[in-house]
Amino acid sequence: MARGKRRKQRLVLNSPQQKIYEYGMLILGSFIISSSFNMFLNPNQVASGGVSGLSTIIQQTLGWQPALTQWGLNIPLFLLGLRLLERSYSMKAVVGSIVLPLFVMLTSGFPVLTTNILLATIYGGMGLGLGIGIVFRGRGSTGGFSIASQILHKYSGLSLGVSVAVFDGMVILLAGLVFGAEKALYALIGLYVTTKTIDIVQVGLNTSKVAYIISNDSEKLREAILNDLDRGLTQLTGAGGYTGDPRLVLMVVVSQGEVSKLKALVQSIDPQAFIIFSNANEVLGEGFKRPM
Repeated sequence: MARGKRRKQRLVLNSPQQKIYEYGMLILGSFIISSSFNMFLNPNQVASGGVSGLSTIIQQTLGWQPALTQWGLNIPLFLLGLRLLERSYSMKAVVGSIVLPLFVMLTSGFPVLTTNILLATIYGGMGLGLGIGIVFRGRGSTGGFSIASQILHKYSGLSLGVSVAVFDGMVILLAGLVFGAEKALYALIGLYVTTKTIDIVQVGLNTSKVAYIISNDSEKLREAILNDLDRGLTQLTGAGGYTGDPRLVLMVVVSQGEVSKLKALVQSIDPQAFIIFSNANEVLGEGFKRPM
């Protein structure tokens, strides 16, 4: 049974529809990244990290076109990803390594939307984070330091946002030497905005709540939550820390709008009940968001 379920999951992940979705996300994300790079960051010499930021520095010092620099740097990083990451991921990294610099070249004529460096840093950072996050949601890579970030994420357990920040920080240090300390400080702001935007795209803005309920009327609460609130729950076995008596703990996940309903429901049945709420950034399953 378990083997059949795993086979079904692999078929879903490798289905033509899933492939189209993933490559579509890769292309869309690459276009957003390149547009943000040319309309905000590169014209204002904000090297907020990554191969794109490094290409900005190289353009300033050596005069090389950013697209050509990105293609050149992506080759050794792709070979590293081919060795350490799964093959399906690496194939998408090939496409990303080619498509992103191509979009950088094609969007180089896009208008510069602002010469205010602070605005360019904020909106450019948001654009980069949005694009990278979209690519990551499609289980892809745009090549470059995205591959290195995915490797670090896979083998260290760090979040994708933090993994990106590690490599981008090194680029910002170099930018400080080339463009000056002030431009590096702006780049740090851009890096922070990019990191936060990536995490938002990954887990979403809708924060659900996990409630742990300890009550002497657990059975009544269980029936009320299932029937009146129409939410599933899990019964956990616990013990009182002082008495050692066995206690039943009800765990239920609710949306933000259902928190007050759950509180009122519990209070109406057992005013002495003990409730703990904690945040759940992403919930997948029946009644919540479906896995992509």
